[in-house]
Amino acid sequence: MEILSSRIILRPRDYATTLAFYRDSLGLAICREYPGGTVFFAGQSLIEVAGHGGSDADPRGFAGAIWLQVRDVAAVAVELALNGVAIDRAPVTEPWGLVEMWVTDPDGVPIVLVEVPEEHPIRRDTR
Repeated sequence: MEILSSRIILRPRDYATTLAFYRDSLGLAICREYPGGTVFFAGQSLIEVAGHGGSDADPRGFAGAIWLQVRDVAAVAVELALNGVAIDRAPVTEPWGLVEMWVTDPDGVPIVLVEVPEEHPIRRDTR
């Protein structure tokens, strides 16, 4: 499997507090912002703080995931299935326009495999 980029995604219960921690307390530089989230540079990786995160209604919540961008998520689904990896959620186009598939590592860490369609804003040159 060829990985094009990766990031750690955090979905905190309190977006503003977590955003302030990474931005102000740690002083991480902002890579990009989007409605509902901020992506920070973190060395050779990225940390995304998403505003659509955990809630008090779900005590386990969704604290985060490993985000791996691939060229063709459907092909990766076949490859992983052949390698015996259980697919938690088959590839689906999300409301935000990315095609996502979910698997879990042996320790229960969610891994999101993402295909960015040609027309998605992430692919646009913002210069």
